[in-house]
Amino acid sequence: MSAADSLETRCDIEVVAPGPLSHVQDLGRDGWRHLGICRGGALDPACAALANALVGNRDGDAVLEFTLQGPSLRLPRPLRIALMGALCEARFEGQWLPPARPIDLPAGVLSLGGMRSGVRGWLAVRGGLDTPCVLGSRSTDLRGGFGGIDGRALRGGDLLPVGAHRAIDTSQPRIPGWWIDPEFNHDPHAPIRYLASEAPALREIAARLSQQAWRVNAASNRQGLRLDGEALQAPEAGALSEPVAPGTIQLPADGRPIVLLADAQTVGGYARLGHVIAADLPRLAQARPNAELQFVRCDAAQAAAAARKARAEWARLKLAIEARLKRQ
Repeated sequence: MSAADSLETRCDIEVVAPGPLSHVQDLGRDGWRHLGICRGGALDPACAALANALVGNRDGDAVLEFTLQGPSLRLPRPLRIALMGALCEARFEGQWLPPARPIDLPAGVLSLGGMRSGVRGWLAVRGGLDTPCVLGSRSTDLRGGFGGIDGRALRGGDLLPVGAHRAIDTSQPRIPGWWIDPEFNHDPHAPIRYLASEAPALREIAARLSQQAWRVNAASNRQGLRLDGEALQAPEAGALSEPVAPGTIQLPADGRPIVLLADAQTVGGYARLGHVIAADLPRLAQARPNAELQFVRCDAAQAAAAARKARAEWARLKLAIEARLKRQ
């Protein structure tokens, strides 16, 4: 290790071009739902945490989440980065960069282009994005207008502060020969599993969710994934608002379901058809407009087994990353 490698340093990354929707996220904001504040956080927290692991950060350090196309960023000095999520066209000063591994870059411009698959990606930088901590999190609440960079998506000219990290010394990209699967928990052909409502008035309607294919509406966002298809019969309006959470399947009056995602509100008046299991929610974060989705019912035991399997796979990958980094 050189003398430069041992110095603790901070810097600001300049946003040259922001992309359509790039913003700071971590693992979310817990403990505030009683005040109507959503949990938020990365739409695929396991993927964001693995990006952090690749650069030697803690799981909950803040990363950059980007949608459909990433930003262009000017690095003021050498930094270690990692990209996870949907595959995108990533280049540094014109040189193509692969995903899902730690890459040391010199000062220069990192350009993240359009997605080749999926919708969202996550960029981790060694030291984490050191934006102000608001209510225990650095995550951007786009509806509330706080967290991240002034509670909004990135704009050209913004400065992203990078937390204290060990300086590196390189004049050209250093790309290791090993990597992890960037889409480790995504099978685009598997159905989305859900626990159906057992409420007598909703049981039959909830069962029909799995009897047709649905398409993702382009109006979907971080709050909810809107589905297009043959309308289901919605119950009469007038129900009291009830608690909802990421994964809740709501049925508005038009009969076209909405699956709530990380920025979900805390209560809602629409009928609740059930709940998408936690293991399958990250796949919905990558569902492109007009993508076809098939839903299938499962029970609580199957949902728990799927969650255990996803956690075990994540833990295996994290251990493998840590072992690799120790050998570097």
